Parts: sequence; C-alpha cells; structure tokens
Amino acid sequence: MRLATCNEPWNGVASIEEVFRIAKRVGFDGVEIAPFTLAEHVDEITPARRKQIVQAAKDAGVGIVGLHWLFVSPTGLHLTTPDEAVRRRTADYLKALTDFCGDLGGKVMILGSPKQRSIEPPTMFEEGWKRAKDVLASCGDVLAARGVSVCIEALAPKETNFVQTLDESTRMADEIGHPNIDVMIDVKAMSSMPDGVVGTIRRFGRRAKHFHANHPSGKGVGMPLSAGEGDPIDWVVVLRALRDSGFAGWVSCEPFDYQPDPTTVAETACRTLKAALAA
Repeated sequence: MRLATCNEPWNGVASIEEVFRIAKRVGFDGVEIAPFTLAEHVDEITPARRKQIVQAAKDAGVGIVGLHWLFVSPTGLHLTTPDEAVRRRTADYLKALTDFCGDLGGKVMILGSPKQRSIEPPTMFEEGWKRAKDVLASCGDVLAARGVSVCIEALAPKETNFVQTLDESTRMADEIGHPNIDVMIDVKAMSSMPDGVVGTIRRFGRRAKHFHANHPSGKGVGMPLSAGEGDPIDWVVVLRALRDSGFAGWVSCEPFDYQPDPTTVAETACRTLKAALAA
C-alpha cells in the first residue's frame, strides 16, 4: 500500500515545496493537496506555477495523489442549494479543480466539504439529492478527459446531514452511473457507521478509490489520546481488512489535530502505519 499525507496541517507554516520534502523525509510516498492552501481560486494558479509544483514533487521524490477540501474556497459554493446560479458556479469550480488536479498528475478528488453540501430548510432530502447528482454528473466529461475521479466521501452526522453512510455514497455514485464518479472511505467517518470501521471496510474496501487514515477524535494516526477521546485504533486489524478487501488506492493521513506540530504528527502516522503493514 502506498502512504500519503495531506498538506493542510502545514498551511501557513511551510510552502508546498517544503511539504513535499517533509513528506519524503518522514517516509511518505505521496501528498494530497487541499487547494485552498495554495490559492483562493485555482484559476489563480498559473500554468507556470502548476508546472513548478509538479517539478517540486518530482524533485522531492513524492507523488501528487489528488485534491481534497474542494469547496472551502472560494466562498459561496454549495451542492444542494435551491439557488441554481450557486450550483452552476459550484459545477464550474469542480471542473476547474479537475483541470488543476489533472495538470498536477493527480487522480482523485475527495468530495467532503460538509458545510457546502448540507441540506438547509426548506429543501427536502430528495430535492437536495437530485441537485447534488446533477452537479456531479455535469462534470463527467471533464473528469473523463483529464483521467480524474471524484470520490464521494460519506461523513458523520455531526459533520453534515447529507450522505452519512457508504450505502448513501455508493447509491449516489451508482445513480449517476459515471466511471469517474465513485466513493472513498475515511476512518473518522466510518466510526459512526452501522458496520463500524472494519465492517465498513469489508463491505466497501474493494470499491473505494481512496482511504483516509485518522482517529475518530480527529487526532492523527498513532498520536496519544486524552481522556474522553475514545479508544486507540488497531491499525494492524484495519490495514489487514483493507488489504484483504482488495483495496488498491492510496492510504492518506488526514489529521484534524496538528499538536504538538504537523511534522511530529506526520512522522508518528507514517511510523505507525508502516509498523502495522509489516505486522
């Protein structure tokens, strides 16, 4: 399995070039990029700058996995809003992200962005469902042309009221019916699902195109837990289930707590996952 880290823990602390070098030094094979850390809008990232980013990753010896946190910026994007103009802008931005991802050589874009998809009254669930499907489906041709896949990320109820289980995310992908629109799995999110982390992996691991490693508390992989933050994850069991399921994508570390510092969190995660894979 190939291991990656997300870059946003170093946002405001290190440049993307520095993140590539840090990732390689601590043992990762790739980096997953949050576009908002590079620019408010990806169209602000010039072709020349995109080539610089690609070259920097090559020089560091890491791959660019793809993108996540897609709709954090620019402000005002939303998948399920009744405002057709907003949905159109959201679709246009997803297409721009697809071109950016393709220019970097990335293959996956993780559709999390809970605030930008949650259903707001008076929208009914099925109305929001259709709107989200239509936005995603409208990007199919661009995704196919660039060789990029959107991976719908089911998220916990405390994060969003829309697409909370793998049953829902796979249903949406199946209803869209496009080969470049599928699903991914995330440990933090799976911890709230009916089948639990390992059970959900066993059901959906083969299909998933991407995997986020983290702890339900938001801590990074292998980081010490405080009282009330839950039990440690048995990464040997989790990664064995993932491997046995036939999963063939990247295992990417996505912490939400960067203490004591991002590099320590990354080093601990990489060391923990490599030890679990070797067990």
